[in-house]
Order: sequence, then C-alpha cells, then structure tokens
Amino acid sequence: MPKPVLLVIAHGSRDPRHAATVHALVRQVRARRPGVRVETGFLEFNLPSVSGRLESLAAEGVRDVVALPLLLTRAFHAKADIPAVLNEAPARLRIRQAEVLGPSPLLTAALERRLYEAGLSPADKSSTGVVLAAAGSTDPEAIAVIAEIAREWRRTGWCAVRPAFASASLPRTEEVVRSLRAAGCARVVVAPYFLAPGRLPDRVARGAGEADLLAPVLGAAPEVARVLLARYDAAATVSALAAAGT
Repeated sequence: MPKPVLLVIAHGSRDPRHAATVHALVRQVRARRPGVRVETGFLEFNLPSVSGRLESLAAEGVRDVVALPLLLTRAFHAKADIPAVLNEAPARLRIRQAEVLGPSPLLTAALERRLYEAGLSPADKSSTGVVLAAAGSTDPEAIAVIAEIAREWRRTGWCAVRPAFASASLPRTEEVVRSLRAAGCARVVVAPYFLAPGRLPDRVARGAGEADLLAPVLGAAPEVARVLLARYDAAATVSALAAAGT
C-alpha cells in the first residue's frame, strides 16, 4: 500500500522570507524521508494554495493524504481554517489532519541551540533569563501551551524563562526583557518561537532592543524536520488502521 502524500500546510506571508523558509524545511524533510512524497500548500498570500494542491493530487489519482499544519500551537488556524479548507477537498481524497508541531522537547532543544548559535555560552545558562517570544493568540489553550513550555524550559537550568507575545496577548517582549533585568538575571536573551521570518518576528526583534542577544527563528532546524515527520508518522498510522477497517 503506498504511503500517504504528506501535504505541509503553511500560513503564507507577503514577506518572501516566509515561503523561502518553508521550502527549505520541506527540502530537509524530503531528504530525511525519500520514500514519502512531500508537497506544500499555503493558506494565503503564496502559491500553490492548499485547495489547488489538493485538486492537483486528486487529478493525479492520489488517494491518501496526511495534511500537516505547519503551526506551533493549536489555535484558530488549526481548529477552523485548515479543517474548513480540507472539508472542501475532492471527495476521492482520504485526508487525515496531523497534529500541530508543538509542544515538543525537540522544539525546545532547537530554541536552545539557536541561542547558542547566536553567541550565548552554555556556561552562562544559570545566570541568563530567557524571553520565550511567541506569536500570541486569542485562544486561551494556545497561550497556556506557551506558558507551560516556559515553565518546563526553566527547569532545565535557566535563571528564568518567561513568555511574551507579539500580538493578541500580553506581555510584550520589551516588557519581559525589563522584568527579567529587574529580577536579577545577569543577562537577558530573546528566543523567538516562530517557524519563519515575517511581520510578527520582526516585531519581536524590535522589542528585543534592550536584550543582550536575539536568536533567529527556528526555521529549517533539523529538530523541526524530525517533529514534522513524527507527526506525519502518527497520522499515517491512524490512516492505515482506518483504511484496514473499512
């Protein structure tokens, strides 16, 4: 039985860095799993659209698809936008929506590695406060997930880890930078919890002006590719079991 096509669903952006990062991540996924066909679709701003890609797959005779949201939390896009698009897909397709990427210890490891790549020394960990800068959401579940990631990451030896948000939620990055200074952290660094550059990461960067260090976004980190494939495998297994039961 052929393996389901992996359709990576990205939000899309007017910022060309967004699509470039998505494509770099997809190339890495393909290299790690050459036996799986991996395609990309965007919800808006970029092509191909998710609906257009699904129609093309159906026209080729593809039957099974795992649709994987390239998202870090289960907020509005994962709960509403993506299911709505998938519900309009050609009827011949059997589509399983995979879980979003976060939270995952691998993503936390990628955040930490990005900080070290940006110049932080591992020896400074215990005296360093980290601003975990995320997009923000009106969905309380998504905000609670970010807060829990910060709590768990703090337990690995940082002076402090506190969440901040670029939109829809408070506090902002600059507020948390100042609060960590006031709390006595010897240095303050900002770890953007974003998959790709764009408007909100740029807002985080502006808010990080008083920090000692700003890490890059997660981007096409190998840990992200590993999480993506783990989510695909879990969804593909469920799809295979469901198909066997029909």
